Amino acid sequence: MFRDLLDFLASLFAPPPNAPARTTRIVLAVVCLGILGLAVTPITVTAFSCLIGLFSSDKELPMTLPPEALPPQGPAGGWPHTGLLHGITGTYDRASLQRGYQVYAQVCATCHSLKLLSYRDLSQLGFSEAEVKAIASNFQVDDFNDNGEPVKRQALGSDNFVSPFPNDKAARAANNGALPPDLSLIVKAREGHEDYVYSILTGFGQSAPANETMQNGMNYNPYFNGHQIAMPPPLHEGAVSFADGTPATVEQMAKDVVEYLAWASEPKLEERHQTGIKAVLFLVVFAYVMYRVKRKVWKKLH
Repeated sequence: MFRDLLDFLASLFAPPPNAPARTTRIVLAVVCLGILGLAVTPITVTAFSCLIGLFSSDKELPMTLPPEALPPQGPAGGWPHTGLLHGITGTYDRASLQRGYQVYAQVCATCHSLKLLSYRDLSQLGFSEAEVKAIASNFQVDDFNDNGEPVKRQALGSDNFVSPFPNDKAARAANNGALPPDLSLIVKAREGHEDYVYSILTGFGQSAPANETMQNGMNYNPYFNGHQIAMPPPLHEGAVSFADGTPATVEQMAKDVVEYLAWASEPKLEERHQTGIKAVLFLVVFAYVMYRVKRKVWKKLH
């Protein structure tokens, strides 16, 4: 094949038939050198560029990748709504959800919004209609009067959770340029889900290794990618007083608020589980009935 290619190229650049053999060899040599040059040129250019970069980067700092986050760790006993079995039949812990809402309302809500939830959704946590109305009444929302003029009114159960800041710019200005994320889908949006958020909340309080330099305003957390997070430690022992008397340790508050945020990310989880179980039972019964019908029909044909 290679010889055929050379013959073809030779025919393109071949000298006249009466030319001496030496001229023919020269033409073939030039053609071959041209092909070789086209093949070698990209490699030569790349190698030369790397060589220049090697000698011209003396004053540049070496590129270092940020340290990787540690694998997230969940609480002892796991989560009641996840896992191999719980993922099919699991339900939320109502007492934990109520404590988690208390942690969110007293700690997290000062910076983080929960825009996709409305106050009436709290009735799923076991709050009565009067309690939901009382919770919503603590907030003011934007509305319009009968003349179309903007006014402030007391929030209703049908209103979505009021954000702590009027806009993202105000949120950044109050947090040294960092934008606190909305927590409506935080459990679903992060790899590791509940375990990741739990690890972040309980991962503060450690000292940074000697080989890691902390930037101004950043806090060390080994479960965060890069180990530097703008959020200061949000939970402290006894930060809230649970109505049911549960000790407010950091681990307990983190577990409860993550349970609450998991519910906020998927409030229809229990309903979906129940629908799935009903669908599976229906299919099992339907398959059995179809099997009996098949046996009866084919029995007459034998």
